[in-house]
Amino acid sequence: MKETFKCYRVFETESGVETRIVEMGFDDLPEGEVLVKVSYSALNYKDALSASGHKGITKQYPHTPGIDASGVVVESTSAEWSKGDEVIVTSYDLGMNTHGGFSEYIRVPAEWVVGLPSGMDLKQAMVLGTAGLTAGISLRQMEKMGQNPAMGPVLVTGSTGGVGSMALQILQSAGYEVMASTGSQEKKELLIEQGVKEVFDRAFLQEDSKRPLHKPLWAGAIDTVGGITLAEVIKRTGWNGSIAVCGLVESPNFATTVYPFLLNGLNLLGVESATYPKAERKMVWDKLSGEWQPNLNKVVIKEIGLQELDENIGLMLQGKTFGKVVVKL
Repeated sequence: MKETFKCYRVFETESGVETRIVEMGFDDLPEGEVLVKVSYSALNYKDALSASGHKGITKQYPHTPGIDASGVVVESTSAEWSKGDEVIVTSYDLGMNTHGGFSEYIRVPAEWVVGLPSGMDLKQAMVLGTAGLTAGISLRQMEKMGQNPAMGPVLVTGSTGGVGSMALQILQSAGYEVMASTGSQEKKELLIEQGVKEVFDRAFLQEDSKRPLHKPLWAGAIDTVGGITLAEVIKRTGWNGSIAVCGLVESPNFATTVYPFLLNGLNLLGVESATYPKAERKMVWDKLSGEWQPNLNKVVIKEIGLQELDENIGLMLQGKTFGKVVVKL
C-alpha cells in the first residue's frame, strides 16, 4: 500500500473557497475501525454544497466531501469486517464533517459499513448511492403503512433529480405504476420512454389552488421538493395513501389543511437516511439488489474522475445535471 493517496480537497481562503486535488497521508484520516480503498463515489447535492463552502453542511475546512463510497476493506480492527470485503459506506457523517468519498481511501467506524449485497457490483452501488437508498427507504416506509401496487400509481416529484430518478425505477421494479412531474418537455419524453404512466407539468403542482381537497390522481407519492408542490400532492392523494417526504429543493415550508388526513386517512412520512437503523438499511440494500433492483439501463449515468468534479459541481449547483454522476477513483 502506497504511503500517500489522492483526494479532492476544499480549502477556505481570504478570497473564498478553493478546491484542489492533493496528496494526503493515512495519518491524516480520522479514527475508525475500517480502512477502505475507494473504488467509486457519487456526486450528490450535499457534496456540491460542501464543496462550495456551505457551513450548514460542513463546519470545518479544509475538508474532503463525498457522502457516498464503495470499495474494498484493506484494514479492519472490527471482527465484523475483514480485508478484501467489498463494502458500501453512505450517510452518517461521511463527507459532511468527516473525510468523505472523493478520496482514494477513507477510514470510518465499523457501524457505518454495509456489505455489498450479492447481485450488485461496486459501481452499481454508487449509481444508487444515498439517492437510491433514500428512495428505497421511502418505499419501505410507505409499505409499512400499507401501500401496495393494487392501490394505484405512485407519483414522484423532482423526478429527474437523483432521488427522483432512482425512485421511478425502484417503484417500477417493485410492481408499481408510476407518475412523475417535470418542468422540461424534453425530459417529459424521456420519462415516458422510461415507463412513466403519466407526466404532469411542474407548474400544475405549483399553483396554490386554495382548495382543501381535489379528486385523487394517485394512490401515494414520493416527494423530493416540498413547498407548494407537496401541499398540492397531499390534496390529490387517494384514500389511505402515503406520501414519503425526502427533499426540499423547492422549499422547506408548505401549508395545507387537516382535511386530506381526516377525510382520506393519509399518512405523511418523514424519510431520514443519515442514521437509518443498520438492520433496516441492510434490508433495503438487499431489496435494491433483488426484488426492487432498478433497471439501471434506464438511468442516465455519467462517469467522471476527481479532476472533473469542479465542472460537474458547478453544473449541479445550476440545476443542469441529469441522471447520476459517478466518480471513479
